[in-house]
Amino acid sequence: MEKISLYSKRKEEIENLNSNKKGLNFNKNYKNLTIKTKKMQKLLLLGAEAIAQGAIDGGMSGIYAYPGTPSTEITEYVQKNKEAKELNIHSEWSANEKTAMETALGMSFAGKRAMVCMKHVGLNVAADAFVNSAITGVNGGLIVTVADDPSMHSSQNEQDSRFYAKFAMIPILEPTNQQEAYEMAYRGFELSEKFRVPVLMRLTTRLSHSRSGIERSAKMPQNILSLPSDPRQFVLLPSIAKVRYRGLLNSQLGYEMDSEESKFNTYVDGSDKKLGIIACGIAHNYLMENFIESKIENPVLKIGQYPIPRKQVEKMMAECKQILVLEDGYPIVEEMIKGYLPNDKIKGRLDGSLPRDGELNPNLVAIALGMEKPQSQEISAVVENRPPAMCPGCGHIDVYKAMNEVLAEFDKGRVFSDIGCYTLGALEPFNAIDSCVDMGASITMAKGAADAGLHPAVAMIGDSTFTHSGMTGLLDAVYENSPITIVISDNYTTGMTGGQNSHAFGRIKDICLGLGVSPEHVREVVPLRKNHELIKQMIREELNYKGVSVIIPTRECIQTAKRSKS
Repeated sequence: MEKISLYSKRKEEIENLNSNKKGLNFNKNYKNLTIKTKKMQKLLLLGAEAIAQGAIDGGMSGIYAYPGTPSTEITEYVQKNKEAKELNIHSEWSANEKTAMETALGMSFAGKRAMVCMKHVGLNVAADAFVNSAITGVNGGLIVTVADDPSMHSSQNEQDSRFYAKFAMIPILEPTNQQEAYEMAYRGFELSEKFRVPVLMRLTTRLSHSRSGIERSAKMPQNILSLPSDPRQFVLLPSIAKVRYRGLLNSQLGYEMDSEESKFNTYVDGSDKKLGIIACGIAHNYLMENFIESKIENPVLKIGQYPIPRKQVEKMMAECKQILVLEDGYPIVEEMIKGYLPNDKIKGRLDGSLPRDGELNPNLVAIALGMEKPQSQEISAVVENRPPAMCPGCGHIDVYKAMNEVLAEFDKGRVFSDIGCYTLGALEPFNAIDSCVDMGASITMAKGAADAGLHPAVAMIGDSTFTHSGMTGLLDAVYENSPITIVISDNYTTGMTGGQNSHAFGRIKDICLGLGVSPEHVREVVPLRKNHELIKQMIREELNYKGVSVIIPTRECIQTAKRSKS
């Protein structure tokens, strides 16, 4: 499959929108793309609707969500929008926020731009996939839009979603008004693709449910189908995840530099240095409403993109006697800038005295204390590495051998796996899977990739993981009759964690039928060498079916079988 730079392709496509190139303005490093035309269409929209329109105009191919006030109107706008229908933008509801997040990640895997929407408490449900997506990174641009609800107008808490993005270490966009909401959705995909990570867009109830005029930009074309250039990008085995996590840490400086230069962060100097004002998101509107007929004499820093622009904050702190921080939600920026105060007495992981990742050990502590490095050897120097492998005689092996032979007839990058013993299929000699993100994500990511146009798309999941987190994803797939093939490799137990009882024992077929999979496409087989050709035939037939199909290879785990006989 053709490997392309999405950003280069995007620039070329936008330039082609206007053959004489009039009205197009690129800065010299193409960091921010601005499009100027003589006639821009203006619309009167809610903040939520402005985000939806910005995403449509920004080249989005799919939006995934579970309804929750104050975020619901974003997806509803796309569902009712005539242009979105003409562009075939996917906009069906998901079973919950977790499946929505994973399915959007699957569409991103396939190179297309996707948005996932939820309210703040929904991010708790999606947290596993959300945090891990920062480590996998993205292929097509991915915006996670979260609507917080300060004062709990229709919620059970006042959670601030910026903390989640800070925890995941990804950029945040926080609009001040409806026009910025549109522009951030429009440009957020570009920011995501530039740094290859998801971007969180955070808004609050007042902005989501208030209305204002917005000016549209020229419509961006959707990305073409394009699989990740790194076939291991989405496979979070520990050895891979460690490398990707270090890459995420190393990217933080780039996020900060981009934030310093962002049009969404502005510093307006003032003559009265007794007080400097930092206003975040919609709080800037609340500030300006007090100065409708007069000028603000104090320096004002408006923050709409995070990480917060450190240099601008430090400038204000150096020049002003006091700082007032205005933010709708938790005091996250207030806490962060307190850490900017000059203090050479504090050392640790932030200043580099200790590494940001991995465990501590006596050697690292000694170095941080200024002692000579002890002579004790690193464990890796004396203990030979022994990578994990599937047990000889494991039923998963027979499944992967048959699957690999059938999938050799297609391009690579089509098997979305899950968390369990079968995840080891990513290693030699199988090299059989292309993702492992979080519990249950195999089915939803396969569905998202299928929504993006990838066929065949295969999900590989175990019996215990299926009942843990896979059933809701299957329900989403059944609801739309998505063209995916799901292999539920049943070994009667929770094998990877020691052989605990599985809730799925003896129930998988009935569960699939109960969720609505067509009986003729729920197929069982015993994964043995003698059934190799039968398994291949079954997989090939279901790959050619343009709907939901489930194959259930069933054979007891070799380890639990040994224990039961002893």
